[in-house]
Amino acid sequence: MDDADGDSGDRPSLADQRGVESVYQPAEDSDLLARTARGRVDAGDTVLDVGTGSGYVAATLAEAGARAVGVDVSPLACREAADNGVTVVRGNLVEPFRTDAFDLVAFNPPYLPTPPGQEWDDWMEHALSGGEDGRRLVDPFLETVERVLAPGGEALVLVSSLTDPDAVRAYASDHGLASERIASEKHPYEALVVLRFYPERLL
Repeated sequence: MDDADGDSGDRPSLADQRGVESVYQPAEDSDLLARTARGRVDAGDTVLDVGTGSGYVAATLAEAGARAVGVDVSPLACREAADNGVTVVRGNLVEPFRTDAFDLVAFNPPYLPTPPGQEWDDWMEHALSGGEDGRRLVDPFLETVERVLAPGGEALVLVSSLTDPDAVRAYASDHGLASERIASEKHPYEALVVLRFYPERLL
C-alpha cells in the first residue's frame, strides 16, 4: 500500500469505481464458507476467521458457540468487524497468533485472477484480487497455517474454479497438508469450493 488509507493518488478507488463498500461484504462465497464451517465447530472451539472483512464468518461461528476472532490487514475491515461485535486483530494472515491456538481456521481469500495492469492499490482491491493466478494470499496462508492449528485442528479455505483448486491442493501437499473438498456450489461464471486442510502427519 502507498499509505495507511490505501490512497493511490488522484485515481478513484476501486470501491468508488464499482459503487460498492470499502470493506468486502458477505456474498455467496462468504455464506458457503460460513455454513460449512459452522457445521464443523463445537461449542467452546477456538476459531479464527482470516481476512474477516465485515466479520460475517466469525460472527456466524460465534453464534454456534465457538470462541471466534477475526484478523484483517485493512483498518476499515477491522473497524467494521468490531462494530459488528467481532473480536478482531489487525494483522497479516496468521502472523499475530500463537502456536497451536485454533481448532479451526477459516479463510475466504481474495481469489479472482487479476492481470497486473488491472490492479488497484486500495483496500477493496486487496480484498478481491488474487494476483495473476488467484493465489496471491492462498499460497502464503498454506505455508503458515499449520503452526497455529491445535492438535486435530483444520483449516477451511474458500476457492473458485478460476483459482484451480487442484493446484491449490498440490501446493498444500508440498507444504505438509492433506486436503479434501467438503463443499461446493455452482454459479454462472464459476464454481465455489471449500477445501479442508490438515497436517499430513495426522493421516
